[in-house]
Amino acid sequence: MAEKVHNQGKGHKPKAAADKSGRKPAGALSTRLHAAHPKQQQQGKLQKAQGKERKAGRQQRFTEKSAASAETVKTGDRIVVTIKRIGINGEGVGYYRRKAVFIEGALPNEVVKAKVVKVEPGYLNAEITEIEKRSPQRQDPPCPVYGICGGCQLQHMTYESQLQAKEEIIRESFQRYAKLQELPLRPILGMDTPWGYRNKAQLQAGYDGEDIVAGLYAAGSHRLIDISGCPIQHPVVNHAIEQVKEALEELRIPVYNERTREGAIRTIVARVGQATGQVQLTLITATDRLPDSRRLVEEIRKRLPKVITIAHNIHKGKSPLVFGNKTVVLWGEERLEESLGDVRFALSPRAFFQLNPEQTVKLYNAVQEAAGLSGSELVVDAYCGTGTIGLWLAPFAHEVRGIELIPEAVLDARDNAKSTGVDNARFYEGRAEQLLPEWVGRGIRPDVVVVDPPRTGCERPLLDAIIKAKPQRLVYVSCNPATLAKDCQVLLGGGYRIEWVQPVDMFPQTAHVECCVSLMRT
Repeated sequence: MAEKVHNQGKGHKPKAAADKSGRKPAGALSTRLHAAHPKQQQQGKLQKAQGKERKAGRQQRFTEKSAASAETVKTGDRIVVTIKRIGINGEGVGYYRRKAVFIEGALPNEVVKAKVVKVEPGYLNAEITEIEKRSPQRQDPPCPVYGICGGCQLQHMTYESQLQAKEEIIRESFQRYAKLQELPLRPILGMDTPWGYRNKAQLQAGYDGEDIVAGLYAAGSHRLIDISGCPIQHPVVNHAIEQVKEALEELRIPVYNERTREGAIRTIVARVGQATGQVQLTLITATDRLPDSRRLVEEIRKRLPKVITIAHNIHKGKSPLVFGNKTVVLWGEERLEESLGDVRFALSPRAFFQLNPEQTVKLYNAVQEAAGLSGSELVVDAYCGTGTIGLWLAPFAHEVRGIELIPEAVLDARDNAKSTGVDNARFYEGRAEQLLPEWVGRGIRPDVVVVDPPRTGCERPLLDAIIKAKPQRLVYVSCNPATLAKDCQVLLGGGYRIEWVQPVDMFPQTAHVECCVSLMRT
């Protein structure tokens, strides 16, 4: 090859040598450019700049076309989405042509192929068909029916990542609904062992062939999924449910069929005492009688030595509520003894109690810190329920007044006060937005107000009543970051400032996150 180049005529420029395939080496083009005339170089630069402009123009037109055509996406279309974050219901959130897409089971930083299943003006719902780029946060869920029963949303995500996602959900909620870009958010309080924590199960009974199953209905269907071995339920609860199923099968006691309206057993409810391991069992029927109740009680007692209560609740209507109005104790104690820290509770079968006692102690400690009690304060607990928060604060306050709309809960709160020996806590039946202004009108002005509302948040009249009452401290406990942020925006406009926000992971493996917010009057 060298000889061939050497023998070219004197006035000829050497040609770039080709490799065996006939292709010229990468440096050949640059060699010719460097050798080009300065005018040619200028023309080349101009052409290159014009090419960039044309490319940018094409990209802009493509982007505009994509954005404009986002509204043409329809059910069944296949899309590719990069997931940005976890949504408030545990779904992956990304964007397709600037439109939000919610994809169940997708994780942040994953690239997924998905099928559109729902189209709304402001967003799309889609389901994964393939994961192109897998997140390092992804793990194999240990539960065999995860994704079917619907009880958990985050088992496919490592626990550390779950905690990070829940913190981000809170930040995003306050940015969106309270317009707060900087939030005094403390690190979330998680669990060392985020499994087997739920101390109570309420499972629907049904049949799978000839076998009795107990579980939850799959989302959007009437298919009953057996979860009697659920990994987030306390092992004692799982064992109790399994033994009851076997006892019902052995004695041939029929479970209820909603379609035919035949059978008896609708729901199996089992609760375990944290300290004692004792079991409170309630069988809910669609009939006035529990068939063969005497033999069933004997069989359950034989199978479950730790059971201390076997109760029968009657629920004949179509109400979505789990319990009916009538409960009869067939055998054993009227109540299950339970405790949180130094506070003792006596729980009737229908009584509410926190499902994760270990994390409840962390939450209530945060509430106590936010209340900042010295022993001289009047505390009003505006959604007191069965009195758990009020009784937790009572030893550190001068007086606690709890307000609750449900009469049975008020009675339980009063009984719990007696069980604990608390004499400075009183519980009133009624609406907080009515009672609180009445008390203020009589000169009874609270130093601290605590609210722990349902997921829908506080009713606006209550927020207005609190703002008018002007307590120095306000403690807001919430299980819904979106409604929490919306209510905090009202309170910020009413003369309060947020000192700090403390998240607590009350329900690992699910999308739920609890918060305690400390607010001070400015």
